[in-house]
Amino acid sequence: MEQLTSMTDVTFRRSLGEFATGVAVITAQGPGEDLIGMTMSSFNSVSVDPPLVLFSVDRKAHSLPAMLAAKGFAVNVLAREQENISNRFARALSDKWAEIKRTVGHAEAPLITGALAHFECEPYANYDGGDHVIFVVRVLRHAVRAGNPAPLIFFRGRYRDIVDESEREPSWPLPMHY
Repeated sequence: MEQLTSMTDVTFRRSLGEFATGVAVITAQGPGEDLIGMTMSSFNSVSVDPPLVLFSVDRKAHSLPAMLAAKGFAVNVLAREQENISNRFARALSDKWAEIKRTVGHAEAPLITGALAHFECEPYANYDGGDHVIFVVRVLRHAVRAGNPAPLIFFRGRYRDIVDESEREPSWPLPMHY
């Protein structure tokens, strides 16, 4: 294993990039009728009982104050063919919503049409996460897209495709926590 001799922001990000993740767009109704949407890979399950998930937002994000004030959120887990949506919502201060098909979820949070899964959530707790704010949210409703579409995967700073789509059953119980 390659050993990094000094910990810098660059080396730390590079090491974090070794963890492949899915991509989600977190959405909410902002002040007035403004819609908020942010691409992120910092989405995780926290608890089944109660049903909790988390995501984190950079403290420098333009939308952070509106996210902190939001009455509800939608986590839209993106499908492979939604790479353009991921790119659009990764840009700050752009017209993210033009031509985005959506329906309305809990607390007016937009549900992006065609997403692999939707989680409609209410605020539960926020925590200091250094240069980010960690949002823990309670899932009120969830849905999964029919069929078997491929997920949008992010690994080493790039979108990736699943090359070997063979499925294998893990040996249960797995020594990880869900």
